[in-house]
Amino acid sequence: MLRFQDIIGHQGQIELLRRAVDRDRLHHAYLFVGPEGTGKRTVATALAAAIQCRTGAGEACGECPSCLCIRDGNHADLHWLEQRKGKRDISIEQVRELQQQLVLHRFTGMKKIAIIDPLTLVNLHAQNALLKTLEEPPDHSLLILIAESTGGVLPTVLSRCLRLQFFPLAVEQVAAIVARRKGLPEDHALLLAALSYGSLGTALESDEAELLDQRRECLHKLAALSSDDMRGITALAEEMGSDREKALKFLEWVKGWLRDIMVLQVTGSTATVYNRDLLDQLQRAAAARRVQQSTSALAEIANVTRAIHRNFNRRMVLEGFIPMLLN
Repeated sequence: MLRFQDIIGHQGQIELLRRAVDRDRLHHAYLFVGPEGTGKRTVATALAAAIQCRTGAGEACGECPSCLCIRDGNHADLHWLEQRKGKRDISIEQVRELQQQLVLHRFTGMKKIAIIDPLTLVNLHAQNALLKTLEEPPDHSLLILIAESTGGVLPTVLSRCLRLQFFPLAVEQVAAIVARRKGLPEDHALLLAALSYGSLGTALESDEAELLDQRRECLHKLAALSSDDMRGITALAEEMGSDREKALKFLEWVKGWLRDIMVLQVTGSTATVYNRDLLDQLQRAAAARRVQQSTSALAEIANVTRAIHRNFNRRMVLEGFIPMLLN
């Protein structure tokens, strides 16, 4: 998807970027922040295409040689910095290689553009190296940094970027698109959209039955624990912390669970509950917990997520967090 006009949602962010391209008033570095699957990478690609497009109309045409190269992933002036296969993070060597590319003369594009995704995997040494480019950007260069959150990102990096926040789409909007594209019944599409927390990318890529089973099994294991069952807590922390993506998915499920509990505690209404298939358990949990317990655990998720992004020992981090969900 190369054109701004084809992107669903994020109209405020897109209009700001479109005007900046049209007026040649682009910032030297942008930071796109928001949950996974909300379209940050799509918007970054569309921005790169709009800049490099031969028509120069502030919007990619999708047909010129430059647009076709970006679509095919081989534009000489668009560089992606991503985690290499088998590596834990994005290294300082990768950042230095990118910096060497950015100072070279442009081949065919209007700018030398680098997209770093995700920024949270750029280790701290590499972030410090990246600062030089952010502080003294080469002529005709543009950096687009992508992250789910700012946890693990150096304040000096944050201060040198123009930050655009990306939010999930409305669950009903996601459900309508999912039902149309995947051919699901309305109620199934609505549940899948709710479990994806408004992330269109996640909803479209997920297998409904598998996602439901994984989330249900995880939350059932959590509900079966007591605060003094240290063996069970350790076992769950070890299982959920077996890899980074699994740990982060666990935290997303817990976040949605706590969010639903708070909705029931504060409003008493089930209309906006995400985990609708687990309503009975949610109502029992809402009755048994204080609102302050839920808010404290929800706030702590941000710290736990930040620690996991920084490659702290996942089992130990989760082992310290899970008891907060049981008190």
